[in-house]
This record gives sequence, structure tokens and C-alpha cells, in this order.
Amino acid sequence: MSSDIKAAFFDIDGTLTSFVTHVVPRSTIDALHALQKKDVKVFICSGRAPSYMGVVLDTIPVEFDGIVGLNGQFCTTRDGLDYRHPIDLHDVEIITDWLQSHTDVVANYAESNYGYFNRINAALERTWNSLGKTAPKIDICNPQQRIGNHRTFQISPYVDKATEAEIAGMCGNVRGVRWHPDFTDLIPADGGKAVGMQVVLEHFGWSRDNAIAFGDGGNDVDMLRFAGIGVAMGNATDEPKTVADYVTDSVDDAGISNALHHFEIL
Repeated sequence: MSSDIKAAFFDIDGTLTSFVTHVVPRSTIDALHALQKKDVKVFICSGRAPSYMGVVLDTIPVEFDGIVGLNGQFCTTRDGLDYRHPIDLHDVEIITDWLQSHTDVVANYAESNYGYFNRINAALERTWNSLGKTAPKIDICNPQQRIGNHRTFQISPYVDKATEAEIAGMCGNVRGVRWHPDFTDLIPADGGKAVGMQVVLEHFGWSRDNAIAFGDGGNDVDMLRFAGIGVAMGNATDEPKTVADYVTDSVDDAGISNALHHFEIL
């Protein structure tokens, strides 16, 4: 099966980057270069908005073949693919109205080239501090001044799972995916990382059996289920480990490299 792998998809936080050192380990960089030498294309597959990726990608001496960003709602490749699937404006308005009436809730709004928060509080500061040098710059804007003129691909409120379900239930086509206990990523219900992967694979004429994927959080579950080989990092939460084909070592213990050797892809 290893000879059938044409594409490798990687989450960023907790998969490529360490939550301990906040850098991409040398073993991972070497593995990415080795994949490309074997003509395996490498893709980012992250919940981050494109504007929030540079703080990480600019530190990695690897030219990725494409990006599946915003949990699958924004896909681009070096050879010209440009796929975008924003949240329906009516649903954006519903979520924004809810946030306007819950002034204690912080949320991130992600556009294709810009991300901002509706406000700032201690919970947001704690999360951003935990990302260390991989934390993007925080901008504060009034969503009501932007949502009508800029497509919104993802809204990430700092709410618990019960409130996440409440908000999604008010909308026509929204679901939450979660990689951090403090907040959820609200995306189109018919979207997700697996959908973005499918778009990229079809662009190259490949199937899911030609893909290996690496992840560590709840928003990676669909991706790991979809890929021909789904690999959960050793530092992953329980849900991705449950659905993965293989659980490798942690990001800090050469987990990506070890898994690629385990499946004899390298």
C-alpha cells in the first residue's frame, strides 16, 4: 500500500509543531523533504486561516504543494487550484447576532486573507500564550462592519460543547469541529477537512487510497477517517486516536518520521 501513497496531509498545531517547543522538529522537516524526493506531494491540512499560517510556515524550509485551510473551506495548490466554501451569510448573521447579545463570549472570524476577534478576554490570552511563537497577531474588529462585504469561512467562539450545539442548531448549515477545549470552529455542515482533501485529490486525479494524513485533534477525525492511512500523533486527544489506522509517537519524538517508516513510505 505504501507505493500507492501520492499525497501526505499534515495538521499544523500539535502535529507539525510541538506544543512544548513551538517549533517543527528537525526529524519532521527531514521527513517532508524525503517525501518530496519520492514524488509524494505534501499538503497542509489545518483549521488555521491562511493569514494565520505564515507564522509557522515561514519557519519551515519546505515548499508545500498546497494548503487545505480553514478546516477544508479554503484549498489552494501550487499549480492553480482555488477552492473556497464560506459559511452562508444568513448563518454568519445569526451567529454574529448571538455573539452581540452574549458580550462575554470571544470569537475569531476567519476570512480568506484576514482573521480578527470580536473582542479580547483572559481566555483568549491564555490560548494565544499557549501557542508561543506560533501565535498569530491579534486584531480586533466589529464583525457587523465586515461580514456583509467579506466572506466568512469560519467563526470560532470560546464556548463549551453544549453552547456550540445551541449555536449550530440555530443555523441552517453549520457544525462545530474542535481541536482545543476552550473553543470550537464553526464551519459549513457540508464542509470539513475530508471535503477539502477530496477536492485536492480529485484535482490531481487521485483517490482517498492515495493519501496519508496526520493529525492530533478533534477537527482531524474526519480527515483521519477519510485518508487511506490515518495517523494520530502520540500526543493526540482520545477521539483521533480511536479512529486512526495507526497511533505513532508524539510530535516531539519523531512521530511523523516514525510512522512514514512504519508504513514503508520512507
